[in-house]
Amino acid sequence: MKIYTKTGDDGNTGLQGNFRIAKSHPRIMAYGTVDEANAALGMVLANNLDQDIVNVLTQIQNELFLVGADLSNPNLNNIKNRISLKMVEKLESYIDKFEEELPTLTNFILPGGTMAASQLHYVRTIVRRAETLVVQLSEKDEINSNCIKYLNRLSDLFFVMGRLINHRIGKDDILWKI
Repeated sequence: MKIYTKTGDDGNTGLQGNFRIAKSHPRIMAYGTVDEANAALGMVLANNLDQDIVNVLTQIQNELFLVGADLSNPNLNNIKNRISLKMVEKLESYIDKFEEELPTLTNFILPGGTMAASQLHYVRTIVRRAETLVVQLSEKDEINSNCIKYLNRLSDLFFVMGRLINHRIGKDDILWKI
């Protein structure tokens, strides 16, 4: 199978169900940004990370692929490959678990610390942009609203995990100062 099909040379792309839309459509922008976040997450995983963090991030990479599949399927009657509320709740459980290890947040912090934590904060910003694009898409087309919830919670998890990575090696949060 060749990687190129030439079917997108006219500026259109295919969705599930044999629909074709412009590559500039908000649906494409939304799931393209989810794909960008997934690729950036791959860079985070190239670091030497604790196994529990690797396990969670690898699971999330698979789920981000599912978010993209969900967004590429405009037929909401087709319930195959959809983000569920259970997946959102799983992210919440990770947040709660990881926050138990962290000192209470009393101030705004700056992204930084280790390379892995800094990269994770960067992925967090990509996920926030993806969430915004999915919200914009939802204003135009009907989508699975769990995608918005999932992305919202995911950016929170990445914030906590960035702090966790630094904390586990003894790096303090970088406090915002005015």
